[in-house]
Order: sequence, then C-alpha cells, then structure tokens
Amino acid sequence: MARNLILTGGLYHPFDAACETLRTALEAVGFESDITTDIHTGLSWLDDGNYDLLTVYCLRFPMLAERFANDRALWAVTMGEVDTRRIEAHLQSGRGLLVMHTAGISFDDWPRWREIVGAGWTWGTSYHPPHGPVSVRMTASQHPITRGLPAFDFDEEAYSKMDLVPGIEALATVQASVQDAASPCLWARDVGNGRVVYDALGHDSASIDQPTHKRILQRAALWATRSSDADVASR
Repeated sequence: MARNLILTGGLYHPFDAACETLRTALEAVGFESDITTDIHTGLSWLDDGNYDLLTVYCLRFPMLAERFANDRALWAVTMGEVDTRRIEAHLQSGRGLLVMHTAGISFDDWPRWREIVGAGWTWGTSYHPPHGPVSVRMTASQHPITRGLPAFDFDEEAYSKMDLVPGIEALATVQASVQDAASPCLWARDVGNGRVVYDALGHDSASIDQPTHKRILQRAALWATRSSDADVASR
C-alpha cells in the first residue's frame, strides 16, 4: 500500500473522529495512513522518504491574538526553517500533498505555504457562514478528480473570500444556502516536482463520508501520487 501521513489537530473541529473517517476512506483506495497532532515530529518522519502523500488537515498557526490565549499552549504552531524545508523537499521529490479545509488557514507565519496551497486565509476578510446547508458544483468536467461526478448538497462550511494565488482553476465551487454567490473550493496543480490538491471542504466525519465528497478525496489522493488519469477517474 502507499503511505500517507496526516498532520492534524486544532480548534473548533472534531479532527480525531474525522481523521479516522479519512483514514478509512483512503485505505479503500490503497493508502495506509499514520496520524499525528505533533506537527514538528510528524514532519521529521518525511526525512526517510517513506511517505507517498502528506495530508495536512489541521488548524495550527501561531495563535497570537488574545482570543486564542487559553488554547495557545495546546494548539499553537510556529513553522521553523527545518519544518518548511521538509515540506519543500517532499514536493521536490515528486510526492503528493493533500491540503484539507482548515489547513488553508494554518501555517500563516510561512508565506510560502499560501503559494503551495494556492490560497490563504485573510483574517477580517475571509469567512464562512455558519455550518449548514451548502451546494457543491463541479466546474471542470474533464479533470480526473471531478470527471463524471454529480453536484451534491450537504452540511458544511463554505469558505469564502480566500486570497487565491493567480492562475487557480477551480474544479468545484461551494455556495451556502444563505449566500448569493459561489466560491472555489477545490483545485489541483503541480508545485515544483510535486502535486498539490486543496479541498476547502471537510469540516467533520459527515463531510468526509458524504459519498461524492469521499470520491473526491480518494481521487485527490490518487492524483497527487501520480496514479494514471484513467485510474483516478475510475474511482
């Protein structure tokens, strides 16, 4: 089986249960996942080159604002040079990166992370309506990650007004029932020698286990690790 490392943990989300649901979903398409909330130690595990896929599914950042004071000791993360170098080396070796939901908010003390992900969260501008009904629509019918997949509705957080890097081509959009416009929520691109997929969905286990969303995640993992387009689209 291919090997996947999931970096997780943080505020406001049931990451423990959701990561187990994600582990099961990816196991069905050939990935064995290790899960850790220790970001620095987890990244050190990349040094041996044994992981085909790195999945970042966490809400971890320096948490300098006063409102985070009570949670800072448990969840704050500052990215050091050795941490960033390990992520860059993982990509330069041709391996895959799957970035999920709150990971687009994470590591905001490292500007390069925004470039890798393809978007960043701008505090005071980026937002999401309360968790509730959303509609997800495919916007790239020929990409292997979304080919043949139907639109779907479920309960989720619709991330909106994220700061996208130039040239992002959305594979899908999300729109909350209380919104007048949709926002990009899924894209896939080459970064250096590696492949990166960002999926802004994934608030909880129910989101990951939604049948079409589960297929998106399974396909994303396969695409990021360079399975053939035909194999990706067949899942």
